[in-house]
Amino acid sequence: MRVFMLGWEFPPFISGGLGTACYGLTRAMSALGTDILFLLPRPVATQHDGHLSVVGPAGAVVPQEIEKPIQLSELENVTFRTVHATLNPYATAIEFAEQTESRRIAADLAGSAASPTPVAPAPPQPIYGGDLFAEVQRYAKLALEIAEGENFDVVHAHDWITYPAAMNVAAHHGKPLVVHVHSTEFDRSGAHVDQRIYDIERRGLHAAIRVIAVSHLTKGILVKHYGLDADKIDVVYNAVDLNGNTPFDPEKFQISKDDKLVLFLGRITQQKGPDYFLVAAKKVLEVMENVKFVMAGSGDMIRHSIEQAANLGIGHRVLFTGFLRGPDVERIFRMADLYVMPSVSEPFGIAPLEAISHDVPVLISKQSGVSEVLPHALKVDFWDTNEMANKIVAVLRHPPLAKTIREESSIDVQRLSWADSAKACLAVYDSAVAAML
Repeated sequence: MRVFMLGWEFPPFISGGLGTACYGLTRAMSALGTDILFLLPRPVATQHDGHLSVVGPAGAVVPQEIEKPIQLSELENVTFRTVHATLNPYATAIEFAEQTESRRIAADLAGSAASPTPVAPAPPQPIYGGDLFAEVQRYAKLALEIAEGENFDVVHAHDWITYPAAMNVAAHHGKPLVVHVHSTEFDRSGAHVDQRIYDIERRGLHAAIRVIAVSHLTKGILVKHYGLDADKIDVVYNAVDLNGNTPFDPEKFQISKDDKLVLFLGRITQQKGPDYFLVAAKKVLEVMENVKFVMAGSGDMIRHSIEQAANLGIGHRVLFTGFLRGPDVERIFRMADLYVMPSVSEPFGIAPLEAISHDVPVLISKQSGVSEVLPHALKVDFWDTNEMANKIVAVLRHPPLAKTIREESSIDVQRLSWADSAKACLAVYDSAVAAML
C-alpha cells in the first residue's frame, strides 16, 4: 500500500507532540513495508535522521540547499516532499500575521546591514505568510500539484492545517481520505473557539472515510462537538521510543544536589495548564523548601507565567528554560524528580511517556488521553491544585512511592509500541479503501 500523508511538522521542526508522533508512526510503517509520500510545509534537516528522500516540488519555491534529493537511512520506504510555507497551527490568525511582519522587518534590517550602498528595490512579491488561512490554501494548492503523477491508495491528513490540502488531493484522485486528530480547536482554545478553524475541522472530518483519534477522550469530543458517528472513528494510541538513559552528571547543572526538581515540559499555553502548575507550586513551597520548579517550553502564556510566579512570591524557585529539543530534553528529564502535566484538555500527551522512559515518575491530569494508557501514573483534575500539590509533596517526600510509580508506569509504557500503532493505522486504511469499492 502507498500512502499520501500530509503533516505540518517533523523533527527537528517540532512545536508540539505531532512531530514526534509522525516520526514514530512513519518509521514503524516503513519497517512494515508501507510506502509513504510525506508532504511538509518546510524542509527536513538532513542531519536529523538517515531515512528520508527529500525533494522539492516542481514549480514551488524551496531553499536551494534542498533542491536535490537527499538519501537518509532510517525510513527507507518514506519519501519527503516540501513546500515553502510558513504554517504555524498554534498561532492565532492575528499572532500569525504579527510573526510574519516581524520576520519581514528582520529580513529588511538584515538586508540593509549587508548592503551599505544603495541598491535597486526588488520587485514586490506576494506575502502569503501574513494570512494563516491564505497560507493553508496555498499549501492545499501545492499539495495538489505534488500529487499529480503520483500513485497512492489512501490520503492520510494530520490535524486541521492539512485538511483542505488532503480533501483536494483525495477528491481529485478519487482516493479515500483518512484524517488523524491529534488535537481539536476545543482543546487548543477552550471556550474561545475560532469559527474558521472549527469549520475547516468539521469539513475535513465529515469528508473523511475514516477518522483516527489519539484517545477515547478525543473521540468523545469529535462525537459531541463535530457531530461524527462514533462508528466512523478508530482510536489509535501514540507510543514512545524506549532508548534507555544516559548517566546524569550533576556537576554540569547549577542546581543544588539537595534540591528536588519538578518539571513542566510543553507549550506554555492555556491548554497545558501552566497557571494551575504555578498555583500548586506555591502550595508545595509552603511546606517544602528544597524544591525547584522548571517550566521548559515556549508559548503565548510565557510572559504571564513569569509574572504569575513573581506575584505568587515564588519567582526565585521557578526556572524558565525556553523551548528545549534534543540533548537538552534528555538532560532535563535526567534532572527531574517528578514530571507534571496539568493539561486542561490534552487529546493524548506524549511527554509523560517520554518522562517514564527516562525513569521519571509522572503526575498527569485526568483530562488527558494518555491517562487511558497509564493506569499506574498519579492523576489529578487539572483544577484541583490542592490535590496536585499534595501528590507532588508525597512523591518528593517518599522515595518508595516514587520508585513504585516509576516501576509500574514503566511496565505500562512497554506495552505501547509504534509498531502496534502503525498496524492499527494500516487496518484503518484497509477499511477506508474497502469503503470506496
